[in-house]
Amino acid sequence: MITAIVMISAEADRIPEAAQTIADIEGVAEVYSCAGDVDLVAIVRVPAHEDLADLIPARIGKVPGVRDTDTHIAFRSYSRADTETAFDIGVDGD
Repeated sequence: MITAIVMISAEADRIPEAAQTIADIEGVAEVYSCAGDVDLVAIVRVPAHEDLADLIPARIGKVPGVRDTDTHIAFRSYSRADTETAFDIGVDGD
């Protein structure tokens, strides 16, 4: 599974609607509104790199109110949940 973080600049008065529309697109796992240089951050998970080419410019980029996107492809996850799960493999809690 390919994970990408998509930074999205949107028209200020369309942020809530754009965020919900993006969240409803297949392949988009989460969308966050945020402060800073971008208005929205979307976490995208797709089976192949080619799917990103369809999803981001053809779907997310065409949502009304979206002005620009900047995509970052993730190489590895270093979350606490992933680390804890790795140590649980093969361990019986009885």
